[in-house]
Amino acid sequence: MKTKAFLFCIIVFFSSCEALKELSTFSKCQFRMDTLTQPELAGVRLDNKNSFSDLSLLDATMVTTAFLSGNFPLSFTLNVEAKNPNPTQAAINKLEWIAYLDGVEMLQGVLSDRIVIAPNNGKTTIPIKINVDLKEVLSGKSKEALVNLAMNLTDPNGKPSNVKLKVRPTLLLGSVPIDYPGYITLSQNFKAN
Repeated sequence: MKTKAFLFCIIVFFSSCEALKELSTFSKCQFRMDTLTQPELAGVRLDNKNSFSDLSLLDATMVTTAFLSGNFPLSFTLNVEAKNPNPTQAAINKLEWIAYLDGVEMLQGVLSDRIVIAPNNGKTTIPIKINVDLKEVLSGKSKEALVNLAMNLTDPNGKPSNVKLKVRPTLLLGSVPIDYPGYITLSQNFKAN
């Protein structure tokens, strides 16, 4: 019985060392925002739309109806590229995030999937799905101002939107969560295409 307990302790110790190594390696990885895809406002895809006047009659009706109903949902996927230049694998079990659009905190969330980045310049894309009610976050703004803010994400000729993401990784050490001390901040301006 003592032998089994001793072996269990050795396995837990080496697993803990490996987990801490993965977290340490994760903190040395390089991160960048890659793409912003699938922008949608109130169920209307915003690809190739530059302003409210570019919406079809049906799309404009859907957007206006959503605005008047008090619910003005904006959604998009923010793809973060992680590159591991280290000789050992990097991994985390959870990623807390805070998203900002043009300096305004839009949403907080948690990605609970395990993320593994292969060693020796391995890359992985971390998709972060953002769903936010613009009317709630930016109360007091007009419908046109809110639509134009959302469309800045897709306008190839207009002002780019600044998207900032703060992330804090967590690794499980056995069943104990170990949080990275502080947030890693990523920021990028996005225009359509």
